Amino acid sequence: MQELFYGVLRNLTLLDFWIAQLRPAKIEAEGRDLLRLGLYQVMLLKTSPHAAVFETVQVAPARSRKLVNAVLRRALREEEPLRQAALRQPPHVQWSEPEFLLEKWSRQFGAETALALCHWNNRPAPVYARINRLKISVPDFMERYPAACLLPGEENFVSFSNPIKAIEEGDCYAQDPSTVIACELLDAAPGEMVLDACAAPGGKTACLAEMMTNQGTLIATDRDPARLIRLRENLVRLGVNNTSVLQCDWRDPVSIERTALAESSFDKILLDAPCTNTGVMRRRVDVRWRLRRGDFKRMAAQQLEILRGVARFLRPGGSLVYSTCSLEPEENRNVVERFLKEHGEFRLTNEKESLPFHEHFDGAYAALLSCS
Repeated sequence: MQELFYGVLRNLTLLDFWIAQLRPAKIEAEGRDLLRLGLYQVMLLKTSPHAAVFETVQVAPARSRKLVNAVLRRALREEEPLRQAALRQPPHVQWSEPEFLLEKWSRQFGAETALALCHWNNRPAPVYARINRLKISVPDFMERYPAACLLPGEENFVSFSNPIKAIEEGDCYAQDPSTVIACELLDAAPGEMVLDACAAPGGKTACLAEMMTNQGTLIATDRDPARLIRLRENLVRLGVNNTSVLQCDWRDPVSIERTALAESSFDKILLDAPCTNTGVMRRRVDVRWRLRRGDFKRMAAQQLEILRGVARFLRPGGSLVYSTCSLEPEENRNVVERFLKEHGEFRLTNEKESLPFHEHFDGAYAALLSCS
């Protein structure tokens, strides 16, 4: 069911193109959804033709069954011409990406790399998990969960087809290796005072707590009360016990004041800022359909505002990591450069990024800023 749902969303524009070839007349929304579901199975998932048509017709309401059956059977007869027609369409149709975003990526990375990124985004995302060494060693984890496989070049990340039991036990946390780039740059140590400013749902917070061996003080904040509940639940399950969870909107002075946190009090700060999520579109299938041209500028303004709010809580000599899961320079390097122009006491000391078409993990960006 999950494969069908996400597969249809990943290929929506292409499926609608094929529907238009097969049925130029107007189709009501319910019938279109059923045809998308059936065509995805027939044309892309390569489900048994009989099964794909039969099951799709079976779930259709009586008034739509004749239409759904006729269109899907025509698709089976004309499968090859339909494929050839799709290959003659612009890339944004073939890959079901927003046209403006594909044009942007072509300017940013080059046309060939942009298409490689589209291919990456349309592949189902594997399940990766970080072994929680607060609770279990890597050798003991591998012995307890023999179905898990250590990822090449990663000391505590595994691929895992069914990690539910291990997650429930708190032995691991489902996340992509790219997500810990920011934590590695920050390099939190036992005994330090550390702030995770946009912490929910808690994957990076738990990683920082592990680096600190549960020693020192870790403050985790988020602005959404519902997300704070999930954050607390995750931290308890993962055995994190050096962390206090607070509600805070770093764009709101009143909210910041309510935390009662002292300025210049943290040795290290992680700001994993809200972003457009273009680096994780393989996992966040909704992203391509909710993005608009103006979102990059809008998010950059919010990110800079949050960074300004957080920065004054770093002590002189401390380190701050600004990170996103965006591929866009507007949200990454540009935000950092604008902040540095305003705050002469900060300097950029390191910078890392993960590009899916290079590292073969999700996209991420992290910049290490030092305060004098």
